[in-house]
Amino acid sequence: MNTTINETTWDTQKTKRLAKINVAADKGLKKLVPNDRVVELLETVIAREDKVCIEGNNQKQADFLSECLSQCNPDVLNNLHILQSVLALPSHIDIFEKGIASKVDFSFAGPQALRLAKLVQKQQIHIGSIHTYLELYGRYFIDLTPNVCLITAHSADADGNLYTGSNTEDTPAIVEATAFKSGIVIAQVNELVDDVPRVDIPADWVDFVIVAPRPNYIEPLFTRDPAQITDVQILMAMMVIKGIYAPYQIKRLNHGIGFNTAAIELLLPTYAEELNLKGKICTNWALNPHPTMIPAIESGFVESIHSFGSEVGMDDYIEKRPDIFFTGSDGSMRSNRAFSQTAGLYACDLFIGSTLQIDLQGNSSTATVDRIAGFGGAPNMGSDPHGRRHSSYGYLKAGQEATDGRVIKGRKLVVQLVETFRENMNPVFVEELDAWQLQEKMGSDFPPIMIYGDDVTHIVTEEGIANLLLCRTPEEREQAIRGVAGYTAIGMERDHEKVKELRARGIIQRPEDFGIDISKANRDLLAAKSVKDLVRWSNGTYAPPSRFRNW
Repeated sequence: MNTTINETTWDTQKTKRLAKINVAADKGLKKLVPNDRVVELLETVIAREDKVCIEGNNQKQADFLSECLSQCNPDVLNNLHILQSVLALPSHIDIFEKGIASKVDFSFAGPQALRLAKLVQKQQIHIGSIHTYLELYGRYFIDLTPNVCLITAHSADADGNLYTGSNTEDTPAIVEATAFKSGIVIAQVNELVDDVPRVDIPADWVDFVIVAPRPNYIEPLFTRDPAQITDVQILMAMMVIKGIYAPYQIKRLNHGIGFNTAAIELLLPTYAEELNLKGKICTNWALNPHPTMIPAIESGFVESIHSFGSEVGMDDYIEKRPDIFFTGSDGSMRSNRAFSQTAGLYACDLFIGSTLQIDLQGNSSTATVDRIAGFGGAPNMGSDPHGRRHSSYGYLKAGQEATDGRVIKGRKLVVQLVETFRENMNPVFVEELDAWQLQEKMGSDFPPIMIYGDDVTHIVTEEGIANLLLCRTPEEREQAIRGVAGYTAIGMERDHEKVKELRARGIIQRPEDFGIDISKANRDLLAAKSVKDLVRWSNGTYAPPSRFRNW
């Protein structure tokens, strides 16, 4: 019997990669590429329809490489599929308007949300999916593996070893997925040095290095000026501390970005101290180094913080607090967004953050008709992890509240912290999320909902707290949401008798139910009332960006 064996070539990806590298070498483009030849390099090593991952993080940006990509000839490079966690810079959108790229899979687009929405309306861009960070990183290793990645680091040595400094963020996940699947890694760096302080990315994972003409851009995303915190936000922070953190003994947590959560952080050394909660709440964090955390750290509330990225001006403070932050032998912090997102999902007992819209089922979204902001890490942090197996006091208590029978699992607390009206008096509480309209415009299988209602455990507004864990029917859940929706149309249509009953059962609680004196909810409670106060708390080691200085 004759058996025909079909020979299969198993190294086509490697062969294509080497061919690109060789063509570049023939043009004199070696490992260290002059910054005035970057467009030529990109047009050489990127092919039409390639998957290109641009390092656009929450904070640090491969901005020079992104600008160079936007200057490429669309007759040479087109129909690129962009993989990017954050669409933050104008150049990130320019490549779609110029026809260089046609499809994107991303997580967050806050600064470019309006432009992105317009491109969707004009059908100039195809959005694959809006992901949570960890989901997108996971797909880098499955079905969205980059052919080429454009990354950034603080410095490189002559061999190409990279030092990412405190803003490591997404770099390891991007590089590993690319380098170990026959992709090409291109890095922009701020400087070339004889010896890097530590090797964050080994030289043999890197194909090309460019010394950019200016340092890479880093956005001070997590800096909130205490001077802008309002009395309403302070009242809500008091309710969170006394009505959620204390009874659930929340020690392991993550805070979303915003003045509402900044108010909580600045009330820990004052209001939480008055309640004798030091050592009982808010000890271990998955969190960027928020400057508004400095007073809580200095007051002894915090034991550890693992960070997704760093924050502009916080490097010296972090270096002098190695007991709190994860730092290397060189003194700088080693952040890692993928690891911190994993910690936020499985190791934290609470996520608290804000949103733009909430419907009557508790679903929330930051994607509106004219603003596709994306999600970032919120869907990951703000979800109940069914893979979790370890317990804690708060996890068990929440699980017990959620069921009338035998408890087989706990519940992670997912808190939505919102004022009932946002800018321009737009109501946060709505009958239907804009996400449903966006689903149709995007041609998506699902509406872009940020946090699903069945994951949300508490909603906090200036009216009070709705504990959705204690609701036993969809009708109770709807009335609990209406009961804290204030003077929005949703709130005005509440069933007053049912809301009264829910309050009697402790499902809805007002400030007075917690014994909170509303007259004391004012800025006198803040541990720091200005950015300058934060600098004082840090003993001068916090160096805020110039835009936050008024002295």
